[in-house]
Amino acid sequence: MSSTKNPAARSHAGAAADKRRFLIRMVSVLIGGMILDGYVLGIIGPVAGTMAEDLQLTAFWEGLIAAAALVGILIGAPLGGVAADKWGRRPIFMFDIGLFAVASGMQFFIDSPVWLIVVRLLMGIAIGTEYAVGWPLMAEFSPTHLRGRLMAAMGIAWYGGFMIAFLTGHLLNEYTELSWHFILGTSTFLAVALFLARLGLPESPRWLWSEGRKDEARALAAKYMPDDALDDVQHEDVRKGSFGMLFSKEHWRSTLFISGFWFCAVTPYFAIATFADSVLQQYGLAGGLAGGVGLSAVALAGVIVTFLLIEKAGRRLLTVPPQWLCGVVLAIIGLWAGAPAPVVLILFLVFSFFNAGYNTLTNVYPGEVLPTEIRCIGTGFAAAVSRVGAGIGIFLLPMSMESLGAGPTMLIAAAVALAGAALSQWLAPETKGKTLTEAAAAFSH
Repeated sequence: MSSTKNPAARSHAGAAADKRRFLIRMVSVLIGGMILDGYVLGIIGPVAGTMAEDLQLTAFWEGLIAAAALVGILIGAPLGGVAADKWGRRPIFMFDIGLFAVASGMQFFIDSPVWLIVVRLLMGIAIGTEYAVGWPLMAEFSPTHLRGRLMAAMGIAWYGGFMIAFLTGHLLNEYTELSWHFILGTSTFLAVALFLARLGLPESPRWLWSEGRKDEARALAAKYMPDDALDDVQHEDVRKGSFGMLFSKEHWRSTLFISGFWFCAVTPYFAIATFADSVLQQYGLAGGLAGGVGLSAVALAGVIVTFLLIEKAGRRLLTVPPQWLCGVVLAIIGLWAGAPAPVVLILFLVFSFFNAGYNTLTNVYPGEVLPTEIRCIGTGFAAAVSRVGAGIGIFLLPMSMESLGAGPTMLIAAAVALAGAALSQWLAPETKGKTLTEAAAAFSH
């Protein structure tokens, strides 16, 4: 009996082990992409003062350089989404990290504000493309029971990358003689490592199936995906996606929700976190390492809590109530002009914790509520809309703090957060435990 059963059992165990190793590799390179994104957007803050002094920048130019990567994301996310749904996930996945490595490396040699904006714009295009293809890939390869956690892990990576960048930038800027060019260019080392790690990754079976390439899809699903995934893949329709489908009667609610939710979630965070030093100093609090890293560390804790709870509490509970809370907290900061500094700090920390928690769901929902044929297009569009908000926040916050003052600026941020809460109260679905096909079908009208 053992001689007949053992070979089959060993073969099945070996196949399962291969799938686990592949999933670990896929998750690692996707998480690496999010670390890189957070790093690029976080590294600019600690060197902003040195860079501004060296290049004799006004507040306008400083904000423009800080926002350049976000403008690039605005361009790259929808274009990358269209390309990934048209030509496949794999080639676009390699293109974006290659572009990023080249553009990041150029930062070592640039000392003109115009060229710095151009380079960081190119890096943003690469990051936007990564959003459009990376999160859909994670959704498409993840087992149903782990999908929420694995996609939430990308949020941990983003905040971790932002915090690592702030810490690294501060230490290198304060305690070494390295130039701000080199500090900005440190992202190149991670980009090159990720490019090498992505070589040889397969195409998404779900995309192949949506293109009618069923035999290839079955073969790759059998080799790389969980045993029950092939059945779900085969329940999907074979049809071409298009940008216009995002606004069709069937999908407009999905598009409105993921775009509006994402916009309102990131706008206040980017503005406050990127310029944490100046924001905290306006309230009589010490900035520097303690302020910036403190807010980022609390935000990271919020993402970790969401990661631990997402498959138990579900998506909606972690999305709607925290947004109302953050809107109220920002309103209190804006209205309470004479609040003691410790109270203001506590309120900022509460905002950072809960805002980061529901920001994690912006990684999860786009991959779940959209069908395969428009998953990348829709994710890219939502990412672009969100980065309009992030860019507005980063670009306008220094000028708003200077001209309007801290109180009115925080009230504007509160209004954005409360608008997101109202939208989510109306449209946020519960997708816990559903396959991708079921989740997308349930939110289509």
